[in-house]
Amino acid sequence: MAVTRSAITMTPSLLFLLFLFATTASPAPIALPLSTSSRWVVDGEGRRVKLACVNWAAHLEPAVAEGLSKQPLDAISKSVAAMGFNCVRLTWPLSLLTDSSFGSLTVRQSLERLGLAESAAGVRVNNPGLLDLTLVQAFQAVVSNLASNSLMVILDNQISKPGWCCSKYDDNGFFGDKYFDPDEWLRGLEMMARMFNSSTSVVGMSLRNELRGPKQNVSLWYRYMQRGAEIVHSANPDILVILSGLDYDKDLSFLSEKQVNLSFTKKLVFEYHWYGFSDGGDWGSQNPNEVCAMVIGNITRKGGFLLEQGWPLFLSEFGIDQRGINEADNHFLSCFLSFAAEKDIDWALWALQGSYYIREGQLGPDETYGALSWDWCKARNSSFIQRLSAIQSPFQGPGLSKSSPYNMIFHPSTGLCIVTNSQLKQLQLGQCAESSAWSYTRQKKLMLKGTKYCLQHEGVSKPAKLGFGCKVSSAKWDLISSSKLHISSNLTNNGNNVCLDIDDNGTIMTNQCKCLSLDGTCNPGSQWFKIIRSSREVNDQIFKQCRSQFVQVEQLYPDDWRKHRNSLA
Repeated sequence: MAVTRSAITMTPSLLFLLFLFATTASPAPIALPLSTSSRWVVDGEGRRVKLACVNWAAHLEPAVAEGLSKQPLDAISKSVAAMGFNCVRLTWPLSLLTDSSFGSLTVRQSLERLGLAESAAGVRVNNPGLLDLTLVQAFQAVVSNLASNSLMVILDNQISKPGWCCSKYDDNGFFGDKYFDPDEWLRGLEMMARMFNSSTSVVGMSLRNELRGPKQNVSLWYRYMQRGAEIVHSANPDILVILSGLDYDKDLSFLSEKQVNLSFTKKLVFEYHWYGFSDGGDWGSQNPNEVCAMVIGNITRKGGFLLEQGWPLFLSEFGIDQRGINEADNHFLSCFLSFAAEKDIDWALWALQGSYYIREGQLGPDETYGALSWDWCKARNSSFIQRLSAIQSPFQGPGLSKSSPYNMIFHPSTGLCIVTNSQLKQLQLGQCAESSAWSYTRQKKLMLKGTKYCLQHEGVSKPAKLGFGCKVSSAKWDLISSSKLHISSNLTNNGNNVCLDIDDNGTIMTNQCKCLSLDGTCNPGSQWFKIIRSSREVNDQIFKQCRSQFVQVEQLYPDDWRKHRNSLA
């Protein structure tokens, strides 16, 4: 069923249906443990498992999972599942396990020692059974509850001394810093791995978040990260071992020359972080096409090359200001979604939490990057969750389906794909689960796979159409602009181009191409499309209806088919 753009911006009824579907749909069971097969994470039966995670912070000063003063634990876990995530990257501070006097504090004591009496009272109301558990027991309870809601967990050692992360000079950044003793870190990793070595939900451990600071260097990275990986694997051989890079986890380039040397295989994953602010002020000041191309090129050099070398890469942190008022973040998100869809990469959103008990001395601050509202009662930005849903399910990978690969045409600004209706009369945006199967040929035709229909334009401000005479120039489509996100075709009468676009109802149109270069104030979002590869099951009902229409036309106009046979792509 096609969904219009106006509906995407968001009617209450659509929101209700989206969340009803997310709440009631039962995902296919995952056969644990997870392992890796080339660049893919797979389950115990060799089927692709896509990590579509959200970060839940439990590493700040209280060392208590955020939000337990706002909502019951089980309600929070259910909200994670309802938003379509299948896993949580749960953060923890090293002191939780290596400092027994700290880890043995109760939740009540930890909150009250920080002057957070109101938060303690909130936990008493919403999670009375957790209030007098030790910090370690409360952490275990969170993991257990996530498991009961069929959510996978990745344990992330965010920091050593509890607090907000991260600063270049916080003495928490690299091996040998004041609060980062390598031996203590290795001991803590082993304790955490053993604690959950019989867990039904813990599927991986991220060894350390965002290595950084003046002491960072490649030599010590190899020494300690390899040692940490071996210790974690020895303590819990079932889980994935996830290694971060340097420079706030924005640099894994050194692995292009020297890969890690470990005693085990099929358990290693690398992680990378990408935010709009990682790219300086470029998103707010320069042309989005040029910035997107430049940034993706940089990411490919710094970490994306690992995918081509056959290693899984986990984008374990990305996020935006979900108030929607930051135009730079809005451009970044569309670029990110195009990259994430094309590479079909595993990822974790920063962040789940709508607010904190305390952050950098401020009580109860709002988290504008949070998926949940300040009171943890609802999604902060339902339109954002809708867009994200497009990349929560895998497009490719082992055991996904028996379908031969095909192309989808993804629209990152809405999180939707181009679909056809059953009469082939209109192309419009719809849920990617109902996407049409396309083939982008060497002749630059966009063919409806399994038919001889192709995408054609009829000029400026006209709806795009499917036609069966595909030798014409109006059926040839080039990927233009620095970002290659504009799909363009020539106008025969004046030599100018038109680009695919959408109208307010989500109908696929062709308009004059915009924002191709230079202008930093222009928003190209409506004209950004990404041709991605997929082997998902095709919507059989729609395909059969389309195929039926194709056969009818062929039977009605046999002379036309003979005439055009040699011109069809």
